[in-house]
Amino acid sequence: MAKIKICGLRSPEDISIVNQARPDLAGFIVEYEKSFRSISAGTLRNLTAGLNPDIVPVGVFVNAGRDLPEQLLRDQVIRMVQLHGQESEEDIRYLKEKTGCPVIKAFSVRTREDIEMALSSPADYILLDQGSGGTGVPFDWSLVPDIGRPWFLAGGLCAGNLEKAVKGLKPWAVDLSSSLETEKRKDREKVEEAVRIVRCCGEG
Repeated sequence: MAKIKICGLRSPEDISIVNQARPDLAGFIVEYEKSFRSISAGTLRNLTAGLNPDIVPVGVFVNAGRDLPEQLLRDQVIRMVQLHGQESEEDIRYLKEKTGCPVIKAFSVRTREDIEMALSSPADYILLDQGSGGTGVPFDWSLVPDIGRPWFLAGGLCAGNLEKAVKGLKPWAVDLSSSLETEKRKDREKVEEAVRIVRCCGEG
């Protein structure tokens, strides 16, 4: 059964929504000023304290260096880290070795070569994304081969194509954010529908 990650959480209301919907993972964009969904490390600590313990908190970082994600992992504020910038393979190995926690590395997909690069990553999980962020348009899924390692599918996923994505591409997990918002806030009904669709795919 595919897992589902709801990303871009930033308020107590968001925590209430995911605690009710029960996705597998919850993503928090940490100290990345270019995103309106970004939150401080202090806010992250407060929000994850109220998260259902069955939901894995994931810190999302963009070229943040090693210290911040390492500290948050060591403090168990988050249980996984997602690197979404130009972090090196050395950075990935460092965080894995120093914390013992899983690392996700995101890759923008435009060509088959982009996927080949992702497949060689030392990260525990790779995340294949459209790359432009928030456009609502997925990348060309026909580029995706049979991937023999756990991977996340992101970019342009919504209620209208989620079942096709899960059943056709068989990712380990799907990652959604902007399509689950109304006026830049997480929408309870949209989040619950997305979780329901993924769960139903597992039953079918």
